[in-house]
Amino acid sequence: MSAPEKLTTTISTKGQVVLPIGIRRALRWEAGTRLAVENTPEGVLLKPVPVFAATRADDVFGCLACEGLPKSLAEMDAGVLVEARRRHASG
Repeated sequence: MSAPEKLTTTISTKGQVVLPIGIRRALRWEAGTRLAVENTPEGVLLKPVPVFAATRADDVFGCLACEGLPKSLAEMDAGVLVEARRRHASG
């Protein structure tokens, strides 16, 4: 089995680097993807920056406004079932 072809790129006069399309597609990095840049002993490491900050359920529980009485588990299950059937019926 032959060694995989090494991909190369060039730094522009503005310091920009174009990542090969195969790499971007494999990683699902589209235009506008924010990347963290780290200098490591092996070279430069690019990692996607999370879209949302890490949170815990306790940090966000109850942060949305709610009108009316809370639903029971049976009512929530029934609502989920209705929506699942609606989505399944529409394809």
